[in-house]
Amino acid sequence: MIVQQHLIFILYSLCASVFKVAGTKSKAKGSQGQFPITQNVTVVEGGTANMTCRVDYNDNTSLQWSNPAQQTLFFGDKKALRDHRIELVRASWQELTIRISDVSLSDEGQYTCSLFTMPVKTTKAFLTVLGVPGRPEITGFTKPATEGDVITLTCTTSGSKPAANIRWFRNDKEVQAGTKEVNATGKSFTVRSSVQFQVDKRDDGVAYTCSVEHVSLSNPYMTTEVLEVHYAPHLEITHSLIIPQEGQYFKLECISIGNPIPEPVLWSKDGGELPDTERMIVEGRELTITTLNKTDNGTYRCEASNDLGTSSAEYILFVYAKDFPGPTTDPNALGQHGPDHALIGGVVAVVVFITLCLIIVLGRYLARHKGTYLTHEAKGAEDAPDADTAIINAEGNHVHAEEKKEYFI
Repeated sequence: MIVQQHLIFILYSLCASVFKVAGTKSKAKGSQGQFPITQNVTVVEGGTANMTCRVDYNDNTSLQWSNPAQQTLFFGDKKALRDHRIELVRASWQELTIRISDVSLSDEGQYTCSLFTMPVKTTKAFLTVLGVPGRPEITGFTKPATEGDVITLTCTTSGSKPAANIRWFRNDKEVQAGTKEVNATGKSFTVRSSVQFQVDKRDDGVAYTCSVEHVSLSNPYMTTEVLEVHYAPHLEITHSLIIPQEGQYFKLECISIGNPIPEPVLWSKDGGELPDTERMIVEGRELTITTLNKTDNGTYRCEASNDLGTSSAEYILFVYAKDFPGPTTDPNALGQHGPDHALIGGVVAVVVFITLCLIIVLGRYLARHKGTYLTHEAKGAEDAPDADTAIINAEGNHVHAEEKKEYFI
């Protein structure tokens, strides 16, 4: 049926051309030298394409649009192909415009506009159809992962034309993809991209995003996978007072991180159970002493575990007298909460050593000057028979020394 319609239109156009050539030879000469004008069209799959063919001068010669299979779509304002997606927009002696709706990849190709002069003049227009990539999917991850596992995330998108581009982000920072694979499926492409890494506790809750970019998209398509990583617990103890003093309210809190969350938290003191006193209250991760006194001194320990391990933290409590002014830092904290005693001991040793050296040097200096003083005092008394004579001789030396004078004239 379609072939018959096509032949009818061709015969009709040839007959019309013969009559027009015979009746209007002078006018025909003006259109013999021109060709129809068309433009290439690019459209996104599912969109609408307008195909326009124009001539500047026409002596009532018909225009025709044909598809890549050389099937006539429209001959002038007459529709030749039964396709509800194709409709006429404008038909005149100088223009023939048709519209193709819901364009598919199969519509892509070279379309022909024909001007039925003698001979027939044709011009080509290429219709490019962009395949829209499908929403990406991330595979390869089964929740939860365990710290130390090596996992591979694969992002897949299909239906793109040309092939889409895939980028990976760890939270907001782009990461380099490990592998990329592009496969043709008919006229479209399937693209896969993978990243591989070893997870640790820092990856728990991290979002890995696959971003698909394509010329048919105004904004990239994105899919995100949030990691869940199980890891062993880690505990720390915080406290409410820098300088615990008698009579004060005091609270210790055991801060635990881990996945799964470490439960329960167990408190102990000096390696044993907590004292049975109303002043000590345990509420989950918190240990509260309502009124401190000296009997509360000791090492407090909290412990918690999950399926991957057990962790603990300690705090050494020393309660000061009520009127104690206290140091500027907490002397009770253990580990990261207190001073480095080895460092302090080293500094004290250096100070003591320097002090001893200074004392020795000063002693020798004083001893040397005292000996010189005694030597001068005893000068001239070495031959004295007794102490009195020695003193007299020593004093005499001073006397004689004073008597020695020089006169200048």
